[in-house]
Amino acid sequence: MSDTEGERPESVDAAADSSAQNASPTAPAAGTDVPASTPAAAQPPVPPRPEAPVAPQSVASPSGAAQPVPPRPPYPAAFPAPTPKGPQQYAGQTPGQAGQSFGPAAQTGPTLPIADATPAAPAARKKSTAGRTVGLLLAAAIVGGAAGLGGTYAGTSLWGGTTESAASSPSVVTVNDTTNVNAVTGVAAKVVPSVVTISATSTSGAGTGSGVILSDDGYVLTNTHVVTLDGQTSNPTLSVSTSDGKVYSATVVGTDPTYDLAVIKLTDASGLTPIEFADSSNLNVGDNAIAIGAPLGLDNTVTTGIVSALNRSIEIASSAAPDDASEGDSGQGDSNENGQSESPFQFDFGQGQGQTTQSSTTIKISVIQTDAAINPGNSGGALVDDEGKLIGINVAIASSGGTSSGQSGNIGVGFSIPSNIAERVANEIIDSGSATHGLLGATVQDAASMRGATIEGASISEVSPDGAAAAAGLQSGDIVTRVGDVPIGDAIDLTAQVRAAAGGSDITLTYVRDGETRTADVTLGTLQ
Repeated sequence: MSDTEGERPESVDAAADSSAQNASPTAPAAGTDVPASTPAAAQPPVPPRPEAPVAPQSVASPSGAAQPVPPRPPYPAAFPAPTPKGPQQYAGQTPGQAGQSFGPAAQTGPTLPIADATPAAPAARKKSTAGRTVGLLLAAAIVGGAAGLGGTYAGTSLWGGTTESAASSPSVVTVNDTTNVNAVTGVAAKVVPSVVTISATSTSGAGTGSGVILSDDGYVLTNTHVVTLDGQTSNPTLSVSTSDGKVYSATVVGTDPTYDLAVIKLTDASGLTPIEFADSSNLNVGDNAIAIGAPLGLDNTVTTGIVSALNRSIEIASSAAPDDASEGDSGQGDSNENGQSESPFQFDFGQGQGQTTQSSTTIKISVIQTDAAINPGNSGGALVDDEGKLIGINVAIASSGGTSSGQSGNIGVGFSIPSNIAERVANEIIDSGSATHGLLGATVQDAASMRGATIEGASISEVSPDGAAAAAGLQSGDIVTRVGDVPIGDAIDLTAQVRAAAGGSDITLTYVRDGETRTADVTLGTLQ
């Protein structure tokens, strides 16, 4: 069975999960490879720069060979190193004509009822305001051959006209003035070597997205919609470029359409720089957020912003490959009590320059909202904190008017899959080729939409006889208001949280029955 969507949680609690050492980016030295490590304490003023101009240098050696790392000067006194934080750990599109950008947009999908719940929230908590995004969700995906979300690549100019050649972008982080660097420069120098640009092609189209390196021998995490070209192919040809200019062929290790994540493996790769994972449950609204990827095909692009909201839930179209399209929520009998679609979102794949398709299957995912600029091509790339640690995998953007109003790019509302979820899914894919997700075994609807409603939440309308909800004593009419420490404002919230948990995991639900608040410990089933 399943669960539906809903309104908006009033507050969001985040919890601490695991720890890792703090690390702060270090200011790069002019004329040298920029290091990726923690800056030292502020030092005496840096001596005056030489009068002769210093030529910009690359962060990585063009040859890709390991280079000795020269000593790095500390941050200048005027630009102190960032204050260390607490311990932390670890977008579907339609193929079209080459020379056009494409990527998923929000979607119109049925508000599938929710047959699930979420993972138990971690110990520590943090509050944030959450709500339902009303507007088009554009999977911040791939730039390449297809009608697009806007942008430039292979013959399309940055301003919407055509041009003879594609826009070019720097292959590495460039530092010209070591006396005037800031924390973002250090973060970029540290993280860029861990982010790749992925080009996917098939007989039906082509596109470009981003990915993050998981291991020195070439495991890379990205979005399912990047490697399936928004669900158009199950057998893409993949070419991956690293920040030092090397190009590798790659194969798909496994995809997880339920949370739009995928792992690929580069062929004959070694000596790569894995990204560091942060504990996304330790995030606060207002924390710095830096997005790194290849928006509009412009590799190694760095944009900055903050964490705008936590535990946001969105519903987008599934990008499952043709041979595993049944893996989305609709394949689990998820539907509202009337069997009708109530989702305000719809997928739109471009500016009217190519094919447009809609998926009949939708997925519900829990995301971090950020105002760091995210555009088509950022999909699968990194959202990192001010220590250069991964806090999310960029997956989608919102549009206020869709392609009809020309608003198909960044408007400051982007979404990333939290690193804790991404890490679990990636590890399961690498270990077994697929990932598991929780199943509650109940059909739900938005409590606030019911006649006489007095509270928000996910109202259970039906319980599967042999499901996890029934085993935990949940009944029709119960209104789920919290999963662990995470508030539940509607059916989509509940589904997203349940899907975020591994199959067979334990969660605690807070629910209201006959006006009385109760809790239930639930051992989730496994989504098939």
